[in-house]
Order: sequence, then C-alpha cells, then structure tokens
Amino acid sequence: MAMELCVNGEKLLLPDGATIQAVLDHFKLQPVRVAVELNRDIVPKKSYSNTSLKSGDTLEIVTFVGGG
Repeated sequence: MAMELCVNGEKLLLPDGATIQAVLDHFKLQPVRVAVELNRDIVPKKSYSNTSLKSGDTLEIVTFVGGG
C-alpha cells in the first residue's frame, strides 16, 4: 500500500512504513545538508533512518547552501 505525504507543500506517494531517510533518498538529498521538520517538529539527524512516516504527515525539508 502507499501513503500520501505533503513534502514542502507538494503531495508525495511513498510505500507504507517509509522513513524520513527514504524521502531524502527519493529526492537525492544528503542528510548532512538538510534540516527536516515533521508535523512542525524538528527531527534530529540521527533519527532520520528510524522515524517512520504515516499517511497525512507533513514534512518540510530545508537544504543548506554555502557561499560567500
């Protein structure tokens, strides 16, 4: 089965039981370069691979860009 999430304002379908890390992999994002908010709560990087998502969850992913 699939679940529907809202990621940065866009709907995304993923398999049931997917983790935050699975979402980052989907978008080819490296955990070290992002911050993730799940349902308005910041998620520690060490929890990305073991934080399971459920249908209706809202994720905001912010990428860090370096420059000078």
